[in-house]
Amino acid sequence: MTYGIPFASSLVFRSGIPLAEQGCMDLRRAASVTKIIAAVLSSLWVAGCAGVSAVPPDLKDKIEREISFLQVKASPHSYRGKFIVIGGTVLAVRPLKQNGTQIEVLQLPLASDYEPQGRLTDSHGRFLAFHKEFLDPATIPTGTRVTVVGEVTGSTTLMLDEVEYAYPTIDIASLTIWPPKLPAFWFHPYPYFGAYWGPYWGPYWGPPHWSPYGLRRR
Repeated sequence: MTYGIPFASSLVFRSGIPLAEQGCMDLRRAASVTKIIAAVLSSLWVAGCAGVSAVPPDLKDKIEREISFLQVKASPHSYRGKFIVIGGTVLAVRPLKQNGTQIEVLQLPLASDYEPQGRLTDSHGRFLAFHKEFLDPATIPTGTRVTVVGEVTGSTTLMLDEVEYAYPTIDIASLTIWPPKLPAFWFHPYPYFGAYWGPYWGPYWGPPHWSPYGLRRR
């Protein structure tokens, strides 16, 4: 939503103050209010995200951080049984007949907090993550960013359009679903002022997190 404040160039007086000057005062006041709101929302975001790590404490010692996705992709069976942290953006979610769920993910680099980052062109490929319980595809729509802590189980070859594609496969031990990234504030050139807050803020201040104890949001 964009908030516009009209600005008058002519000297029209209201309550003894030129309207042009009043416009400047309103502009400064609106900018001040927006800064305060942004600071409050930022503090809430940090507080919410600080509650849960994408890597649960009981899995930290199992993870082999030196293993990269490129290594697993090149030789998935060589890393079978290894625990890794991997993330990206969801391409598809498919419930399985065996009461599990298959999540197809486009790999992306991870930030220091294991949140997927970068552009889609930074990806080194796709992988399949398997959850042993049913997950409704509507709760993890295409484009959702996820971080998976899990065990490498090998690979499976499926058709990708008209070509065969070898997907590294991961059994999920922990799944973190990140909220959509909020766009940075932007401003209209003077004399209009605006801020974009959307399109969605969402009902949560942090990502949901699945572990063997259940899916929870942070």
